[in-house]
Amino acid sequence: RMLETLPALPAERRAAAAEAYLARIGADWPAALRGEAWASVAAILDDERFAALFAPGSRAEVPVMGTLELGGRPRAVSGTIDRLAVGATTVAIVDYKTNRPAPETLDAVPEAYVAQLALYAALLAPVFPGRKVAAALLFTEAPRLIAVPAERLDAALARLAKA
Repeated sequence: RMLETLPALPAERRAAAAEAYLARIGADWPAALRGEAWASVAAILDDERFAALFAPGSRAEVPVMGTLELGGRPRAVSGTIDRLAVGATTVAIVDYKTNRPAPETLDAVPEAYVAQLALYAALLAPVFPGRKVAAALLFTEAPRLIAVPAERLDAALARLAKA
């Protein structure tokens, strides 16, 4: 929830907002656990590698739905993209994961996560013609952003079409 709401606030107000939120939802948590939760989110928001994902104009919790042709049959697909950032040439989609420990490489990522992003990317491609849809997983515990190349997304869709 903090990754959804805090990016819209000025950086100097985020800590206070996070503390207020954690005091409300984690009132019975030990103070150290609330501190760890905020530290994990702050590490992501303060990391320049992730800046474009949280830039003005990016959006959190974006619902998507549509129909995709899989295996010669139309399939209804719906879901929620955790973070969407639309640029001039690229549309970035990111799904947050809390795995402990976080995978080190794309090969260690569960295939279901890749398939989920593949479906989202396929739904968005016709909405943003002429732009590349770039997909990634953000493992919040590390924090680690693992990009999922188009070839992996295509392979995941092919597997889904055979299922």
